[in-house]
Amino acid sequence: MNMLATAFMNSSPFHGMPSGKLGSHTGNLLAHTMINTKHVSNWGLQYKAPTKVDAKKLGALDSNILDQEKEGPNMVSDLGLRKMIQDGFIFQEKVCIRYYEVGPDQTASVETVMNHLLETSVNHMKTIGLMHDGFGSEEMSKNNLTWVVAKTHMVVDRYPTWGDIVQIDTWKSAHGKNGVCCNLTFCDCKTGEILVRASSIWVMLNKNTRKLSKFPNMVRAKLEQCFVDTLPTVKEDTRTWSEEAENIYEHICKGLMPRWSDLDINQHVNHVKYIGLVIESVPKPIVENYEIHSLTLEYFRECTKDNVLQSLTSILGNDKGIIANVHFVDCHHLLQIGGGGGNIMKGRTRWRLKHSKSQGSGASVRSLANGSV
Repeated sequence: MNMLATAFMNSSPFHGMPSGKLGSHTGNLLAHTMINTKHVSNWGLQYKAPTKVDAKKLGALDSNILDQEKEGPNMVSDLGLRKMIQDGFIFQEKVCIRYYEVGPDQTASVETVMNHLLETSVNHMKTIGLMHDGFGSEEMSKNNLTWVVAKTHMVVDRYPTWGDIVQIDTWKSAHGKNGVCCNLTFCDCKTGEILVRASSIWVMLNKNTRKLSKFPNMVRAKLEQCFVDTLPTVKEDTRTWSEEAENIYEHICKGLMPRWSDLDINQHVNHVKYIGLVIESVPKPIVENYEIHSLTLEYFRECTKDNVLQSLTSILGNDKGIIANVHFVDCHHLLQIGGGGGNIMKGRTRWRLKHSKSQGSGASVRSLANGSV
């Protein structure tokens, strides 16, 4: 079996999301104040899902926070606000988007968003006792087990900007017999608007055999106590890749070397870093004029600092370099170990034209000739 990446580090396999439906699953959003704590099974609770979070009901509007925010983004200190809500079923954290987390347009990068989502998921695991030493619970450590991420799905409705105070809520649900679905929402504290929705699938890996493992009984018992019976915030894409999709030769970037700073505490490349490696092969006109609206990433094996990688991107729906819909661009991605070492990650992304580019500058990206950009 192919090895998965270590949980907050490397990750796992992907089967693309329907490009025409990305970002359309608003009905799956969780209303934290609407959760019904009536047990329906050993694996979760019932819930009712609205489409917008009431920031006031969630306690997101704190007068001290708002007073600080009015003074300007450079005046906001580290909030460090973390708590369990809804009888301990939802973990909530507030963060401020820092100057060093934004790009030239003062909006957070996709890697910044993914890092905050990962950090909140890990903090939740620590709070409920399922992450003890950075690898797993004490019970997991006794059995040489660690968490790994198998898939990541994310939809970004709007990227936060420098100085924004955002609230990240996460809760866990069952995924099959031996998987955990980490659901997350990224919410604007001022308006209650949900900016980002994400779901990631976590499984367990034996650190000695590098194979997937069943949950130990004590770990399973702890999980059952915190699971909420909900649909994923982003619908899982279960499609398989065709042989044609596997053969990407359109845009290739070879000779990529992970940096020492890309490694996590398990000495493997952090799975969030993969998206940066993937973008290396995306044509510059897309990177400069578009932003990632949604992504699905599937991780297959671990990657270390000694691996030489190649990133491959194929633009979907284009005819001789002409993109059918200039407002959205869909791409296939592969991240591989060079020299036939196998796939590390497969992915699909949907890019949308940046708002500032939507008027009058579409011509610069209308023609993306294969191999010429």
